[in-house]
Amino acid sequence: MSYVPHRPARSESLPLRQIHVHVNCWGRPQPGSTPLVLVHGWMDVGASYQFMVDALSAEFADQRLIIAPDWRGFGDTTLAAPCDHYVLADYLGDLDALLDHYAPNGQPVDLVGHSMGGNVVMQYAGARPARIRRLVNLEGFGMPASRPTQAPRRLAQWLDELQQLRRGEISLKTYPDADAVAQRLMKTNPRLPADKAAWLARQWARPGADGQWRILGDAAHKIVNPSLFRVDEMLALYAAITAPVLVIEGSDDSLSQWWKGRYTLAEFHQRLQAVPDLRRQQLPDSGHMLHHDQPERLAAALQDFLSPP
Repeated sequence: MSYVPHRPARSESLPLRQIHVHVNCWGRPQPGSTPLVLVHGWMDVGASYQFMVDALSAEFADQRLIIAPDWRGFGDTTLAAPCDHYVLADYLGDLDALLDHYAPNGQPVDLVGHSMGGNVVMQYAGARPARIRRLVNLEGFGMPASRPTQAPRRLAQWLDELQQLRRGEISLKTYPDADAVAQRLMKTNPRLPADKAAWLARQWARPGADGQWRILGDAAHKIVNPSLFRVDEMLALYAAITAPVLVIEGSDDSLSQWWKGRYTLAEFHQRLQAVPDLRRQQLPDSGHMLHHDQPERLAAALQDFLSPP
């Protein structure tokens, strides 16, 4: 049996920056309320926040506008023309245009980002500090520090991968049916219940003309970033954030699993010292997909942090 959302989303599509952005919407804007914007991570979709939105109280969720867009190249957001790679700066531009639509005249918003989305919101809050009332980063760690000497090899890798994409050598796996997609989601995240996996599979993938189910993500997202991650630039953006920031981490320590000592949680915490107004929280019994693992606990943490004093 599939999960039935307690608070179903409305679907909207907006023409922004030569793309059509698909947006999941909940609640209604009320006078004096602050919009809540939820942005997803890499190879995910805005509907991924449904379980957490369902766990929010009616008093909190129904009296404000809540939106969760699909980033370009993911979900039901469509491009005007095919793309062979994606850069982080475009996500910042898309977010800026999205806020101009849903929160016009510079109205501050509450902004939440998961994983890649967490990296985006931290940078955006440093570039547009007046736009953010409160900021929540869910496991948006950034990347290991780089060295300038890595630039030639990185650019060569990018060029090589563009050629591989053109030859059809880079693609995303297909699945025979929605059940196989759900099994894939549960294999990646063993804490995800079967009913939620079955529901999410139909938001995360769709059948093609050949009957095979494909993830709603562009294979070009697998192309390496041609630009190196610069810690000094990231710290400058962190330091420019004026909003209170809540960083929430899962208890599993995703960084140690991914980077095997090349980039540690302690190093990330050291970077966070640049944020002027910071608090950190760990969510028990959760991994990287903490909005799936502990939606009730995460909803409670967000409500506590985002509710007006």
